[in-house]
Amino acid sequence: MTDMERRGRATEAFFGRRKGKALREQQAETLNSLLPAFLIDLSAAPPEPLTSLFPVPVERLRLEIGFGGGEHLIHRALETPSTGFIGVEPFVNSMQKLLSRIGETGASNIRVYNDDATQLLNWLPDGSFDQIDLLYPDPWPKRKHWKRRFVSKTNLDRFHRVLKPGGLFCFASDIDTYVNWTLIKCRDHRGFDWMADNAADWLTPYEGWPSTRYEAKAQREGRSSAYLTFRKV
Repeated sequence: MTDMERRGRATEAFFGRRKGKALREQQAETLNSLLPAFLIDLSAAPPEPLTSLFPVPVERLRLEIGFGGGEHLIHRALETPSTGFIGVEPFVNSMQKLLSRIGETGASNIRVYNDDATQLLNWLPDGSFDQIDLLYPDPWPKRKHWKRRFVSKTNLDRFHRVLKPGGLFCFASDIDTYVNWTLIKCRDHRGFDWMADNAADWLTPYEGWPSTRYEAKAQREGRSSAYLTFRKV
């Protein structure tokens, strides 16, 4: 890795630790047996069309960055089987949870990537996605760490490139400073229109929204959430 590449990775890294509590033997077996079948291989060129990543016919493509426990991703995949979902999550324990749910439900319209989402975004072809979801990302609350927030001009450029014309970028957070940060970054980028006419548009959860453990924690601690939708222009 060159000095320039090292600096780029350091400033773009949006995640912290890769592992939490050690997986039990059965959990590790689930991870090791299922991950190869669902993992996207960036060493190969993207297939044409990209929808052929999935073993079932899909009409739309949707990307979720940092899927956490996987509650939202598996819910959406089962809700809309005609959509192909790619989920990105570097945290090993979270990946195991999602793969376990895939094994239980038989969802075949999901593919995953287990490293830095910027690597996947750089690999993806132009205009390939209908929607990108960034839901409750790490807010990096200390000012000195704000450069590690995933929403940045560089990553918005990446979103803009891989989204189809009129494609959506959906962002949810319970951290006011990150919500305001995202609004300002998208406004200044000029490649996205905020799809809100009144407060209800960003205070109301997305249609069909399943509550996640992160949202439940925020509510217990007295924080309200914002649900922002931006359209590529």
